[in-house]
Amino acid sequence: MDVNAASASSSSSSSSSCTTPETEDPQFDDGHHERAPLLLPTKIMDAADEKGERPDLSEDTAHQISVDPWYQVGFVLITGVNSAYVLGYSGSVMVPLGWIAGTCGLLLAAAISMYANALLARLHEVGGKRHIRYRDLAGHIYGRKIYGLTWALQYVNLFMINTGFIILAGQALKATYALFRDDGALKLPYCIAISGFVCALFAFGIPYLSALRVWLGFSTLFSLIYIVIAFVLSLRDGMAAPARDYSIPGSHGIRIFTTIGAVADLVFAYNTGMLPEIQATIRPPVVKNMEKALWFQFTVGSLPLYAVTFMGYWAYGSSTSSYLLNNVKGPVWIKAAANMSAFLQTVIALHIFASPMYEFLDTKYGSGHGGPFAFHNMVFRVLVRGGYLTVNTLVAAVLPFLGDFMSLTGALSTFPLTFVLANHMYLMVKGHKLSAIQKSWHWLNVIGFSGLAVAAAVAAIRLIMLDSSTYHFFADI
Repeated sequence: MDVNAASASSSSSSSSSCTTPETEDPQFDDGHHERAPLLLPTKIMDAADEKGERPDLSEDTAHQISVDPWYQVGFVLITGVNSAYVLGYSGSVMVPLGWIAGTCGLLLAAAISMYANALLARLHEVGGKRHIRYRDLAGHIYGRKIYGLTWALQYVNLFMINTGFIILAGQALKATYALFRDDGALKLPYCIAISGFVCALFAFGIPYLSALRVWLGFSTLFSLIYIVIAFVLSLRDGMAAPARDYSIPGSHGIRIFTTIGAVADLVFAYNTGMLPEIQATIRPPVVKNMEKALWFQFTVGSLPLYAVTFMGYWAYGSSTSSYLLNNVKGPVWIKAAANMSAFLQTVIALHIFASPMYEFLDTKYGSGHGGPFAFHNMVFRVLVRGGYLTVNTLVAAVLPFLGDFMSLTGALSTFPLTFVLANHMYLMVKGHKLSAIQKSWHWLNVIGFSGLAVAAAVAAIRLIMLDSSTYHFFADI
């Protein structure tokens, strides 16, 4: 939806009722409040006025907020859940845990993640204002130091996820090439460079998260293509194969660390680490609509993940690959379609997880004038987003075994952001309304997930030390 300058007067009057910590308190002054507010289209403002649900505006963002229906936000969440990472859960989750623990783990992680995200959604409006960024919410509740810490944890986590997406896209390209030629000429670092370039082109044309719209439909289509192909080919292979070995590999000591790593992957599967930023795009009533989107994500939206994960493990047992399409057998063109769909969906999914960084760069350093496709704004996106993704791509090419480091950053950021902080912030804000049992439950979550984060960090460090002797920079793996 295009920005309409005719709504300037209405936006300036409504924005005064909804400021973030940066605009209200000088201690959070980072220059954002000096920018002109983002303007919403007049027809949205007028329609909202008729319903008594005028969207709150934030003066300190260069991106659109309060414009998306709940189902569009739901598809944003589903795009993250059913990204090409799902092709690895059979190997990274089910193989280390087995049938019983793996199945229970997936379902329990979904329930816990739904609960934690619902807590965050209910904290979106605190103190009479909307908090459109995770760091804004943390800063409002805790103060400047936690504001900065939350920001650092979130952006390190998202940077690693974005880099992982580029690696994943490169692997999909290399797998496609290998289907037609086995000369090894197109190595993984080259595929990663191509992937980074395509991701940058996409980022130049999509100015903000709300602008994805039709691309979310393409993302869903691409997801269904590689998930259905992987499911059907795995089913065919499983029916023709002899009895599989489902025993958990490794010695007792190794199993402890692989189990912890699998638990970290379970947490990663369902959570974005940027829920307030996604919720900022949703139309009022923001809490009710966000809960609809979350239910959509954790019910219908999670079914493809379960289907491909369980089928892959059933078909190949403990020999399941960390990239399921490497296991399946079938016509070359079908496998190529699956790999290319994984590549294209990854380009879209990366844009979602990069949007908080884009929002910060556009707001902090952008001109604040003209439409998103004005020449000077396009040049800015090419230079700034291109530079950011160049760094991502370089890290991906140098460290294509980044999964080990992602496990570490997940332990140090995903666990604290999604579970520890969510429960503790809820205690801070709603504690006076909670019973003793409810308070005990939230404290149990805070302590339990803090301990799990420490254990996951130790397991990740051990894995990095083991793999450092196996892999090398710019490895073709």
